[in-house]
Amino acid sequence: MGALTHESLVEYLIEEAYEVVDSIEAGKEEELAGELGDVLLQVVLHARLAEENGRFDFDDVARAITAKMVRRNPHVFRPDGTLQDSFPATVEEIEQKWDAVKKAEKPGRSDPFEGIPPHLPALALAQKSLDRAERADRAGRTEPAGRAGTPDPAVVSVPVHATEAELGDYLLAVAAAAREQGFDAERALRGAVRRYQGRGEDTP
Repeated sequence: MGALTHESLVEYLIEEAYEVVDSIEAGKEEELAGELGDVLLQVVLHARLAEENGRFDFDDVARAITAKMVRRNPHVFRPDGTLQDSFPATVEEIEQKWDAVKKAEKPGRSDPFEGIPPHLPALALAQKSLDRAERADRAGRTEPAGRAGTPDPAVVSVPVHATEAELGDYLLAVAAAAREQGFDAERALRGAVRRYQGRGEDTP
């Protein structure tokens, strides 16, 4: 086995994260602690590699996330890290405060899609992009040039689903149809999301 690198560990970090998701969704609480430990091990390994290269260590990682949580959640924490005496009454108010802090951190950012990891699974990427666009529209931000309009379910003949399970069955059928026609459903949806974000066609 070759020397460990951040790049060589990426697939294991992703795999371990999905195993956490599987434990949660399958209700396997007895396995959750162990799966979370596996994710933590990946964090420790990345921090150790960085420490060996003189960049940062695990303590730096912990300090950075602590500072970030305090900075981005002024509705929860005072600047010294202690809890506020009162909290926002609605989720919308929390989102507004969160967005205001992020905008203050990067005042030049006008693209609501900036910062979304482009390698998220396509369905997650689509939902995240739609969420960001809706929040940006509510805040009255400038939309990125060339962004397509929000997809209309009626136009693309997406049936109304009574349950999440029925929606899952429909998405599985879409993936099966794509496979039958020789298409890559994930790549197709990534391309559609890029067009929605105004970033042009996806390159296979």
